[in-house]
Amino acid sequence: MSPKLENKRALVTGGGRGIGAAIVRHLAREGAHVALSYVSKPDQAQATAKAAEAFGVKALAIQADSADPTAVVAAVERTVRELGGIDILVNNVGIAVIAPIDDYRLEDFDRTFAVNVRAVFVATQAAVKHMTAGGRVINIGSCNAERMPFAGGGVYAMSKAALVGLTKGFARDLGPRGITINNVQPGPVDTDMNPANSDFAKMLVQLMALPRYATGDEIAAMVTYLASPEAGYVTGASLTIDGGFTA
Repeated sequence: MSPKLENKRALVTGGGRGIGAAIVRHLAREGAHVALSYVSKPDQAQATAKAAEAFGVKALAIQADSADPTAVVAAVERTVRELGGIDILVNNVGIAVIAPIDDYRLEDFDRTFAVNVRAVFVATQAAVKHMTAGGRVINIGSCNAERMPFAGGGVYAMSKAALVGLTKGFARDLGPRGITINNVQPGPVDTDMNPANSDFAKMLVQLMALPRYATGDEIAAMVTYLASPEAGYVTGASLTIDGGFTA
């Protein structure tokens, strides 16, 4: 059987490590040429690109701060230029600043919105100009859009809830062009930024139906499905993969 995404061209924002890196590897394994953007840790980003190349596809790492709209557009344009087009955009990059309402800084609010929401809009607007029918846009939201069980996470939850509405609205814009857009809402995932063996993790696991963190590969598998031909009738949806966190 041929790989499901053979010769497709993809950009994964924030693809250097964590969930993003897992998505890059899964797309490459299914035959997609992949670009990934990163803001720091270039060694990790280059290692992820090399891991993708091991599947026999083209891969490139692009330094771009998603808080900068010009850099976001430039990353899309470089992807198109070096891979010959773009068929799949995964808006994965995101930040979380957790602080009580009385102490929350306006600059942290602005950067959270810029990275978690505005960058999704900017990248999507830039990418769909180059997409044809069959194109895919996949946003990485969070189950915190539906449940925020601890104090200090209101701004993060707001930013991820915004993706639900953005996804639904853009589905109407893009549907007539044969392009789908969906929103994946992970629960706690074992990454270097949120390790499964921390005291914070022990608290979260108690709130879940499945008492464990997800792996990045589990999230990437859902993203790969949405990027595949099998998901051609799925659009405007927010798909939760959270071990029962919101159950």
